[in-house]
Amino acid sequence: MQIVDLGTMRYCDAWAAQERAHEEVLAGGEERILLVEHPPVITFGRRGRIEANVIAREEQLARMGVEVVHSDRGGDVTFHGPGQVVAYPIVRLAEHRLSVGCYVRKLELAMIAALAEFGISARKDDAGIGVWVDVPGGGAAKIGALGVRIRRGISLHGIALNVDTDLSYFDLIVPCGLAGGRVTSMRELLGDRTPPMDAARSIVAQQIAHAIQNGESCIPSPLGTGAREDDSLL
Repeated sequence: MQIVDLGTMRYCDAWAAQERAHEEVLAGGEERILLVEHPPVITFGRRGRIEANVIAREEQLARMGVEVVHSDRGGDVTFHGPGQVVAYPIVRLAEHRLSVGCYVRKLELAMIAALAEFGISARKDDAGIGVWVDVPGGGAAKIGALGVRIRRGISLHGIALNVDTDLSYFDLIVPCGLAGGRVTSMRELLGDRTPPMDAARSIVAQQIAHAIQNGESCIPSPLGTGAREDDSLL
């Protein structure tokens, strides 16, 4: 599985890179994990509602240089920006005997394992997709978001893990459509022990590759290359 670091790239340009990679993997090419940091951007999944979950006005977003993009991934609204590890695995699910639900669990577990390597205990939440941590003072906060699309049996989009992200950007939205939901980062939890971005990217990519290629397999369903285009949205 090839790991490709795209550096810093606008969301739409990285989306185009995903589409090219998807075509190559569909044609039998090597699977890959695309790593990227995005300039500030708010993205919506297929079911996201801009009027409900963006708090900031259009002129404020323009003044702050924040793009707004409607994506074809699953999930609702989220923010991407500098200091965040974004990973887009482009993999053939049937080849790894994975259902969509199993694939999503593996991405969550990969983020949890990556955080553990840096001394952060994280967990899944049965009430929603993503990765959560307990925060000082009580309560939980989301540190890793997830939204995927499966087209013709091959994955697109993926995960975003907050490493050294400016969390004030999340005040512009209702993250993932969860009113009152708190967001945190490795910087907020670790302070000066926060890893450099290149170290965080490397560990996240390794854990995603390991999770997909090893451990639990689940078979169900029509996830071969003959699946309908919109069969597998989350």
